[in-house]
Amino acid sequence: MPTPLPPEDLAPPSPGPAEPTAVSARPAATPVKMRKVASASFIGTVIEFYDFGTYATAAALVFANTFFPALGEHAGTVVSYATLGVAFVARPLGSILFGHFGDRLGRKRTLVATMSIMGAATVLIGLLPTAASVGVVAPVALVVLRIAQGLAAGGEWAGAALFTSEHAPQAHRGFWAMFTNLGGAFANILALGTFLVTDLYMSDETFADWGWRLPFVLSVLLVAVGLFIRLRIDETPAFQAEAKRRRTGGGLPFKDAFTHQWKEILLGAGSLVMAFSLGYIGIAFLTNYGTATLGLPRPQVLGAGMFGNLLNCLAIIAGGILTDRFGRRQVLLIANIVGIPWALVLFPLLDTGALAAFWLGISVTFMIAGVGFGVAGSFLSELFHTRYRYTAAGLSYSLAGVLGGAVPPLVAATLIGSYGGFVFGVFLAVYCLIGLICTLALRETRHRELTEPSLPAGEHA
Repeated sequence: MPTPLPPEDLAPPSPGPAEPTAVSARPAATPVKMRKVASASFIGTVIEFYDFGTYATAAALVFANTFFPALGEHAGTVVSYATLGVAFVARPLGSILFGHFGDRLGRKRTLVATMSIMGAATVLIGLLPTAASVGVVAPVALVVLRIAQGLAAGGEWAGAALFTSEHAPQAHRGFWAMFTNLGGAFANILALGTFLVTDLYMSDETFADWGWRLPFVLSVLLVAVGLFIRLRIDETPAFQAEAKRRRTGGGLPFKDAFTHQWKEILLGAGSLVMAFSLGYIGIAFLTNYGTATLGLPRPQVLGAGMFGNLLNCLAIIAGGILTDRFGRRQVLLIANIVGIPWALVLFPLLDTGALAAFWLGISVTFMIAGVGFGVAGSFLSELFHTRYRYTAAGLSYSLAGVLGGAVPPLVAATLIGSYGGFVFGVFLAVYCLIGLICTLALRETRHRELTEPSLPAGEHA
């Protein structure tokens, strides 16, 4: 898909001195090539996270009654979100597994594998029998397929992010790298839109019976397109250079990453928990909260989610562009700071019960999260060295997903039910504070060249 070039007047100041591990800058990729690379990353991530977002929406709307009816509405909803969280727990394992192959065999081959696994798991979820038909087999199969989705997603993000960042010219790396997360936000719009169209043309009974399956089954068409695109793109220059100089055998990427940069892995994850917590509260929890708790019409709630994700897309683009001018760390610091007071006012605003308040609440939540996601691709790519970058960046991002994406939706219903929305807002504000502290502990990475020689033993980035 053709993409615009970043405006020249938004280019950052001239880069400062290279870091000790950097080598002379490689020739910049041509604009035409960068459009192709960014398009491949964007479309591939749309497909991967359409599948992921479809599950989150279905978990909020129908899975409690479809797969966990014996537990009752409240407990069934909690368990539905727990199955959402299972994939986040699997994501770090996917990052390690696919990161190993991505660092040893290449980004391209690994991305083809992650897309194939994600697509197969998603289609099979759409074909699963319900608990009413096969009993306990249905929820068990759902969890197994959800784990497969999580493994694939854990390997997908890093590969897609590195594909753009390792091809991109240094001065505009933030702009090009944000296309990975832009694809994820657009996927949420697509998933919500599919459910909205399905809901508008079906009765509640028909939707709950079989209509929810359509978004899952139709994803097979998107996977076919994505595989066609990914099979036609080239390996990144950074990986090709690393593969030529790497000794036969070498160390395990996972072991090397934790030996040399374990602090950056953990701090990088912590810096992004704000984006995940606000983003997944928006996509996974507020959909259910708006319909079940506030009693708002489902089409309006889905429409608000689509509009919020549209603003999320714009915020991701803005975040990527701003990082090229002001730096990754500075933009991420501001997003975390803004997130703290917003988390405290979000649920008092929503609990007014006004439809306009719901639209405003979900929109601002997605915008703040979007700025954080706009930084993630370039920031995590630049934190780590080439020989284990796929593993380290993917693991850092997946750990942020576990802490920020899985935990808040899982505990939200219980905290709000027992103590009220403001207490849960304090919970979210703590996440933003953690993100702020971790970002302060990291250095700026904007001027780092991504093609560097291997580090001597024991040396840190």
